[in-house]
Amino acid sequence: MNAEALSLGARARVHAALGDPARLAIVDALILGDASPGEIAADLDMPTNLVAHHVKVLQEAGLLARTRSEGDRRRTYLRLIPGVLSSLTAPRLDTADRVVFVCTHNSARSQLAAALWRDRVGGQVASAGTLPAQRVHPRAVRVAHQHGLALDPTGTHHVDDVVGDGDLIIAVCDNAHEDLTGEIRPRLHWSVPDPARVDTDEAFEAAYTDLADRIDRIAPVIDTGVDHG
Repeated sequence: MNAEALSLGARARVHAALGDPARLAIVDALILGDASPGEIAADLDMPTNLVAHHVKVLQEAGLLARTRSEGDRRRTYLRLIPGVLSSLTAPRLDTADRVVFVCTHNSARSQLAAALWRDRVGGQVASAGTLPAQRVHPRAVRVAHQHGLALDPTGTHHVDDVVGDGDLIIAVCDNAHEDLTGEIRPRLHWSVPDPARVDTDEAFEAAYTDLADRIDRIAPVIDTGVDHG
Protein backbone atom coordinates (compact mmCIF):
# COMPACT_ATOMS: atom_id res chain seq x y z
CA MET A 1 0.00 0.00 0.00
CA ASN A 2 2.77 2.46 0.85
CA ALA A 3 4.49 1.85 -2.48
CA GLU A 4 1.21 2.32 -4.32
CA ALA A 5 0.47 5.53 -2.40
CA LEU A 6 3.91 6.92 -3.21
CA SER A 7 3.46 6.01 -6.86
CA LEU A 8 0.06 7.70 -6.96
CA GLY A 9 1.46 10.72 -5.15
CA ALA A 10 4.39 11.03 -7.56
CA ARG A 11 2.06 10.73 -10.52
CA ALA A 12 -0.25 13.36 -9.06
CA ARG A 13 2.66 15.78 -8.62
CA VAL A 14 3.67 15.30 -12.25
CA HIS A 15 0.14 15.94 -13.50
CA ALA A 16 -0.19 18.98 -11.24
CA ALA A 17 3.13 20.39 -12.46
CA LEU A 18 2.08 19.95 -16.07
CA GLY A 19 -1.27 21.65 -15.47
CA ASP A 20 0.23 25.07 -16.17
CA PRO A 21 0.58 25.95 -19.90
CA ALA A 22 3.97 27.61 -19.36
CA ARG A 23 5.37 24.55 -17.59
CA LEU A 24 4.00 22.24 -20.27
CA ALA A 25 5.70 24.43 -22.89
CA ILE A 26 9.02 24.07 -21.04
CA VAL A 27 8.61 20.29 -20.95
CA ASP A 28 7.75 20.23 -24.67
CA ALA A 29 10.95 22.17 -25.35
CA LEU A 30 13.01 19.59 -23.43
CA ILE A 31 11.48 16.34 -24.65
CA LEU A 32 14.00 15.82 -27.45
CA GLY A 33 16.97 17.87 -26.24
CA ASP A 34 18.52 19.72 -23.32
CA ALA A 35 18.60 23.51 -22.88
CA SER A 36 19.79 26.14 -20.44
CA PRO A 37 17.20 28.23 -18.56
CA GLY A 38 18.28 31.24 -20.63
CA GLU A 39 17.72 29.33 -23.87
CA ILE A 40 14.27 28.30 -22.65
CA ALA A 41 13.44 31.91 -21.79
CA ALA A 42 14.52 33.09 -25.23
CA ASP A 43 12.76 30.30 -27.14
CA LEU A 44 9.48 30.74 -25.26
CA ASP A 45 9.71 34.54 -24.92
CA MET A 46 9.31 34.18 -21.16
CA PRO A 47 10.91 36.30 -18.39
CA THR A 48 13.87 34.55 -16.78
CA ASN A 49 12.42 34.89 -13.27
CA LEU A 50 9.24 33.16 -14.43
CA VAL A 51 11.27 30.39 -16.06
CA ALA A 52 13.15 29.92 -12.76
CA HIS A 53 9.85 29.58 -10.87
CA HIS A 54 8.44 27.02 -13.31
CA VAL A 55 11.69 25.04 -13.43
CA LYS A 56 11.64 24.82 -9.61
CA VAL A 57 8.11 23.38 -9.69
CA LEU A 58 9.07 20.87 -12.39
CA GLN A 59 12.18 19.82 -10.47
CA GLU A 60 10.19 19.31 -7.28
CA ALA A 61 7.76 17.13 -9.23
CA GLY A 62 10.68 14.95 -10.34
CA LEU A 63 10.48 15.89 -14.00
CA LEU A 64 13.75 17.76 -14.48
CA ALA A 65 17.40 17.49 -13.53
CA ARG A 66 20.00 20.26 -13.74
CA THR A 67 23.60 19.68 -14.82
CA ARG A 68 26.53 22.08 -15.15
CA SER A 69 28.05 22.62 -18.59
CA GLU A 70 31.36 20.91 -19.25
CA GLY A 71 32.17 23.83 -21.58
CA ASP A 72 31.20 27.09 -19.86
CA ARG A 73 31.02 26.18 -16.15
CA ARG A 74 28.84 29.22 -15.50
CA ARG A 75 26.01 27.62 -17.47
CA THR A 76 23.62 24.88 -16.44
CA TYR A 77 21.42 22.70 -18.62
CA LEU A 78 18.00 21.25 -17.93
CA ARG A 79 17.13 17.72 -18.96
CA LEU A 80 14.06 15.56 -18.55
CA ILE A 81 14.43 12.56 -16.26
CA PRO A 82 13.97 9.42 -18.41
CA GLY A 83 10.76 7.46 -17.89
CA VAL A 84 8.74 10.16 -16.14
CA LEU A 85 7.09 11.28 -19.35
CA SER A 86 6.60 7.83 -20.85
CA SER A 87 2.91 8.55 -21.28
CA LEU A 88 3.53 11.71 -23.32
CA THR A 89 4.26 11.80 -27.03
CA ALA A 90 7.05 14.01 -28.32
CA PRO A 91 6.30 16.44 -31.15
CA ARG A 92 7.19 15.06 -34.58
CA LEU A 93 10.30 16.33 -36.33
CA ASP A 94 10.50 17.31 -39.98
CA THR A 95 11.72 14.70 -42.44
CA ALA A 96 15.51 14.45 -42.43
CA ASP A 97 17.61 13.12 -45.30
CA ARG A 98 20.31 12.20 -42.84
CA VAL A 99 21.11 12.47 -39.14
CA VAL A 100 24.53 13.80 -38.15
CA PHE A 101 25.76 13.50 -34.56
CA VAL A 102 28.40 16.04 -33.54
CA CYS A 103 30.69 16.29 -30.52
CA THR A 104 34.07 17.93 -29.99
CA HIS A 105 36.57 15.24 -30.95
CA ASN A 106 34.31 12.79 -32.84
CA SER A 107 36.04 10.10 -30.83
CA ALA A 108 33.34 8.74 -28.50
CA ARG A 109 29.84 10.17 -28.04
CA SER A 110 29.07 11.09 -31.66
CA GLN A 111 30.60 7.82 -32.87
CA LEU A 112 28.53 5.75 -30.45
CA ALA A 113 25.38 7.70 -31.30
CA ALA A 114 25.83 7.13 -35.04
CA ALA A 115 26.48 3.41 -34.52
CA LEU A 116 23.41 3.10 -32.29
CA TRP A 117 21.25 4.99 -34.80
CA ARG A 118 22.46 2.79 -37.65
CA ASP A 119 21.63 -0.32 -35.64
CA ARG A 120 18.30 0.68 -34.08
CA VAL A 121 16.76 3.12 -36.57
CA GLY A 122 18.50 2.74 -39.93
CA GLY A 123 18.69 5.28 -42.71
CA GLN A 124 21.51 7.67 -43.48
CA VAL A 125 23.60 8.67 -40.46
CA ALA A 126 27.04 10.18 -39.89
CA SER A 127 29.18 11.69 -37.13
CA ALA A 128 31.66 14.54 -36.94
CA GLY A 129 33.63 16.74 -34.57
CA THR A 130 34.42 20.42 -34.18
CA LEU A 131 38.04 19.50 -33.29
CA PRO A 132 38.31 15.89 -34.44
CA ALA A 133 40.89 13.61 -32.88
CA GLN A 134 43.08 11.39 -35.03
CA ARG A 135 41.50 8.22 -33.70
CA VAL A 136 38.34 6.98 -32.04
CA HIS A 137 38.84 6.44 -28.31
CA PRO A 138 39.74 2.77 -27.62
CA ARG A 139 37.17 2.56 -24.81
CA ALA A 140 34.46 3.73 -27.23
CA VAL A 141 35.49 1.03 -29.68
CA ARG A 142 35.41 -1.53 -26.88
CA VAL A 143 31.99 -0.60 -25.49
CA ALA A 144 30.55 -0.57 -29.01
CA HIS A 145 31.96 -4.04 -29.65
CA GLN A 146 30.49 -5.31 -26.38
CA HIS A 147 27.05 -4.25 -27.61
CA GLY A 148 27.46 -5.76 -31.05
CA LEU A 149 28.33 -2.50 -32.82
CA ALA A 150 31.40 -1.70 -34.89
CA LEU A 151 33.41 1.54 -34.92
CA ASP A 152 36.22 2.41 -37.34
CA PRO A 153 39.15 3.39 -35.06
CA THR A 154 40.47 5.85 -37.66
CA GLY A 155 37.12 7.18 -38.91
CA THR A 156 37.01 10.69 -37.45
CA HIS A 157 35.87 13.71 -39.47
CA HIS A 158 35.53 17.48 -39.18
CA VAL A 159 32.02 18.87 -39.12
CA ASP A 160 32.74 21.12 -42.13
CA ASP A 161 33.55 18.05 -44.23
CA VAL A 162 30.43 16.12 -43.26
CA VAL A 163 27.38 18.33 -42.74
CA GLY A 164 25.23 19.16 -45.76
CA ASP A 165 21.83 20.56 -46.64
CA GLY A 166 18.93 18.52 -45.30
CA ASP A 167 20.89 17.06 -42.38
CA LEU A 168 19.39 16.90 -38.91
CA ILE A 169 22.34 17.89 -36.70
CA ILE A 170 22.32 16.66 -33.12
CA ALA A 171 25.05 17.95 -30.78
CA VAL A 172 25.83 15.30 -28.19
CA CYS A 173 28.15 17.47 -26.11
CA ASP A 174 27.96 20.92 -24.54
CA ASN A 175 31.02 22.35 -26.30
CA ALA A 176 29.72 21.49 -29.77
CA HIS A 177 26.32 22.97 -28.93
CA GLU A 178 27.90 26.18 -27.68
CA ASP A 179 30.52 26.48 -30.46
CA LEU A 180 28.31 25.83 -33.50
CA THR A 181 26.53 29.16 -33.83
CA GLY A 182 27.11 29.90 -37.54
CA GLU A 183 25.60 28.32 -40.64
CA ILE A 184 26.13 24.86 -39.16
CA ARG A 185 23.89 24.83 -36.13
CA PRO A 186 22.51 21.85 -34.20
CA ARG A 187 18.76 21.31 -34.31
CA LEU A 188 18.91 19.34 -31.05
CA HIS A 189 21.30 19.26 -28.11
CA TRP A 190 21.92 16.22 -25.90
CA SER A 191 24.02 17.12 -22.86
CA VAL A 192 25.86 13.81 -22.57
CA PRO A 193 28.85 13.95 -20.18
CA ASP A 194 32.23 13.38 -21.83
CA PRO A 195 33.32 9.85 -20.81
CA ALA A 196 36.92 10.60 -21.76
CA ARG A 197 37.16 13.07 -18.86
CA VAL A 198 36.70 10.18 -16.44
CA ASP A 199 38.28 7.62 -18.81
CA THR A 200 36.82 4.47 -17.27
CA ASP A 201 34.84 1.66 -18.86
CA GLU A 202 31.93 2.61 -16.60
CA ALA A 203 31.89 6.18 -17.92
CA PHE A 204 31.80 5.00 -21.53
CA GLU A 205 29.07 2.50 -20.71
CA ALA A 206 27.05 5.29 -19.06
CA ALA A 207 27.43 7.44 -22.19
CA TYR A 208 26.29 4.51 -24.33
CA THR A 209 23.22 3.95 -22.14
CA ASP A 210 22.35 7.67 -22.17
CA LEU A 211 22.60 7.83 -25.96
CA ALA A 212 20.62 4.62 -26.44
CA ASP A 213 17.79 5.97 -24.28
CA ARG A 214 17.68 9.24 -26.19
CA ILE A 215 17.72 7.50 -29.58
CA ASP A 216 14.87 5.24 -28.53
CA ARG A 217 12.98 8.36 -27.47
CA ILE A 218 13.48 10.27 -30.71
CA ALA A 219 13.15 7.40 -33.19
CA PRO A 220 9.32 7.24 -33.20
CA VAL A 221 8.94 10.96 -34.00
CA ILE A 222 11.34 11.38 -36.92
CA ASP A 223 10.79 10.34 -40.52
CA THR A 224 14.05 9.13 -42.08
CA GLY A 225 12.37 7.47 -45.04
CA VAL A 226 13.08 4.00 -43.67
CA ASP A 227 10.22 1.50 -43.79
CA HIS A 228 10.25 -0.47 -40.54
CA GLY A 229 7.08 -2.33 -41.42
